[in-house]
Amino acid sequence: MNKNKAIVILLCILLLLIGVTYVDIFGVNAAGDGSASTIKLGLDLAGGVSITYQVVGDEAPSATDMADTREKLQKRVEKYSTEAVVYQEGADRLNIEIPGVSDANAILQELGRPGALYFISQTDPQGNTNYDRSTYVMYKTIDELLADGSILVTGTDVRDAQAGSIRDQQMGKVEYIVSLSMTEEGREKFAQATQNAKSKNESLAIYYDGAIISAPSVNVVITDGNAQISPMESFEKAESLASTIRIGGLRLELEELHSKVVGAQLGVDAISTSLKAGFIGLCLVVFFMILMYRIPGLASAIALLAYTALVVLLLKGFDMTLTLSGIAGIILSIGMAVDANVIIFARIREELAVGKTVRAAVKVGFDKALSAIVDGNITTLLAAGVLLLLGPGSVKGFAQTLALGIAVSMFTALVVTRYILYAFYAIGLKSEKFYGVGREHKTLDVLSQKGIFFGVSLALIVAGFVVMGVNKGTTGDALNYSLEFKGGTQTTVMFNEKVTLETANEKIVPEIERITGSAVQIQTVQDSNEVIFKTSTLSVEQRAELNQMLMRDWGIGENEITSETISSTISNEMKSDTLIAVVVAIVCMLIYIRIRFKDLRFGISSIAALLHDVLVVLAFYAAARVSVSNTFVACMLTIVGYSINATIVIFDRIRENMAVMSSKDDLKDVVNRSITQTMSRSIFTSLTTFIMVAVLYILGVTSIRDFALPLMVGIVCGTYSSICLAGGLWYLLRTKIQPKKQQ
Repeated sequence: MNKNKAIVILLCILLLLIGVTYVDIFGVNAAGDGSASTIKLGLDLAGGVSITYQVVGDEAPSATDMADTREKLQKRVEKYSTEAVVYQEGADRLNIEIPGVSDANAILQELGRPGALYFISQTDPQGNTNYDRSTYVMYKTIDELLADGSILVTGTDVRDAQAGSIRDQQMGKVEYIVSLSMTEEGREKFAQATQNAKSKNESLAIYYDGAIISAPSVNVVITDGNAQISPMESFEKAESLASTIRIGGLRLELEELHSKVVGAQLGVDAISTSLKAGFIGLCLVVFFMILMYRIPGLASAIALLAYTALVVLLLKGFDMTLTLSGIAGIILSIGMAVDANVIIFARIREELAVGKTVRAAVKVGFDKALSAIVDGNITTLLAAGVLLLLGPGSVKGFAQTLALGIAVSMFTALVVTRYILYAFYAIGLKSEKFYGVGREHKTLDVLSQKGIFFGVSLALIVAGFVVMGVNKGTTGDALNYSLEFKGGTQTTVMFNEKVTLETANEKIVPEIERITGSAVQIQTVQDSNEVIFKTSTLSVEQRAELNQMLMRDWGIGENEITSETISSTISNEMKSDTLIAVVVAIVCMLIYIRIRFKDLRFGISSIAALLHDVLVVLAFYAAARVSVSNTFVACMLTIVGYSINATIVIFDRIRENMAVMSSKDDLKDVVNRSITQTMSRSIFTSLTTFIMVAVLYILGVTSIRDFALPLMVGIVCGTYSSICLAGGLWYLLRTKIQPKKQQ
């Protein structure tokens, strides 16, 4: 690369950075479209629409039916946002909260009335037409249709409806379809319905919430309960119809009770403080990188700024919803972006130390660092992909931002940083003093202390289980579960005047916490004096004391205060889905490590170190009584990604050193040398990530601190396990468990 080309490259990168940053701040037009301010935010950061449905009918619904309806409704509303939640309120109500939207009427129009789906013949038994075929307007009420036998199959008889496609072999084109499957009871009804329609040459209309949504003709009698509606205009039309059939097939029929636009759960301060913390943390990381690595550090600083600008742009471009969990994914990917640069720069210094020129050292440094960077990022990307496919909504939000961050960080580290370094060299920054020359450090005998390290770790894990047992015996719960896991009481208060979130946090929340002894979630209601307080489940005495405080201190009438018991927003199915997703992700990582390292013991050691970190952080949650909220899963997953990445870097160096070891080399010395060689990387990467999270903890609101504190513990724990445990465990497995020899 010549000097002129280098200048052009630097100018292009600089202009790209300025351009993307401009779009992030101001958008692409006068309305600000495409800017960071238009990124969808979750309920915790910006609020959204809250809709309350009530079960139709005089009979009280069973707990099983309510739970089933809630789960199916949750799947439906996740199409609006992966962060949408559904929870039970009282005995016969379901509340939906959808972040990032403000038009409740549009949501209600699309959702319609859940559980109001019927399959109806085109003519009734007397031969009278029920529909105006041109407009599909009903002439009879549902009760009349039920009475005269026109309704043949109901939504509850449908087991599932899915959009799909098939290829027409004769025409050679793809047709979009909706596949229906019936329940055992519905199979017989559907067979009779298709028999009647076929014999009379009628359509079998699907009626939902006041309108016909499809009127397919019946070509054959369907006796096995499996049918197809085709052809559909497009896959989107097929998916919309399938989704409507699923929600119309709920066991309980629901009607809208009320809807409102609610404010952010964490308040506007959460956004401003998070942005301020992110900016300060990023500046500190940039300063640290330049201080430690000089010219390469400056290159990484520019690449890191490019990374940040690109992630913000792509969050909007992919229409992602950003929540506190999403911020966790971005923090992890920033740490991995810095990590990639640290690995590269350490390699460059090592090459300079053995006498290579700066240009050769830069090239070899990137080449040798590639395997560790790729392996570390792909294992985490595999985990993100599995979580995205199998995890529940809130986990998918985390996985989306993590996957996006990893992809961008690999690009900026391996492409942007490389070109900037080459350009710096070409414009005249060729002296070794600008890059730093590595020094040979005395090999630390880490393995000789493995017994102590194993003992300390085991003691911490056992102590954690003991503390959880004590907590279980004294409070009934091993951990300090929040509303998202346990449910609680929702108190809705109509104040005499508008109360801001800041006022409520300052003057009302401390009193509620004193009375209830629990953390409080607050939501304000747009264009209303109404404020919603969510707490742990309150006793009759606590409810009375809370009401008395509000009436005494705020002059509120007793009829302006209503309380309802609410369920958790994280259901048992979501918990099981998360657990399954995490287990599958770990298995996928294990398989990948086995393939890449040709030794299953590397994978076992990596997973063991990972589980160690999770259990130690869990012990911290128990001992410090940190609130276990919806960010708990994101925190643990962040620690999993961080831990596996740190361990793989060390294992990559062990693999490399083993490939060139002589017969005189001792395996123990090779492992110790590998750990020592990667020590600076482990410490520096942890330090930069810790800085980001620590600033977030110092400046953040309470909920953000509850998220940041255990994450800091996890970062420290991940560094400890990768340096002190993973290599020792692999060495133990390697020397004690030998592969079987071929006969």
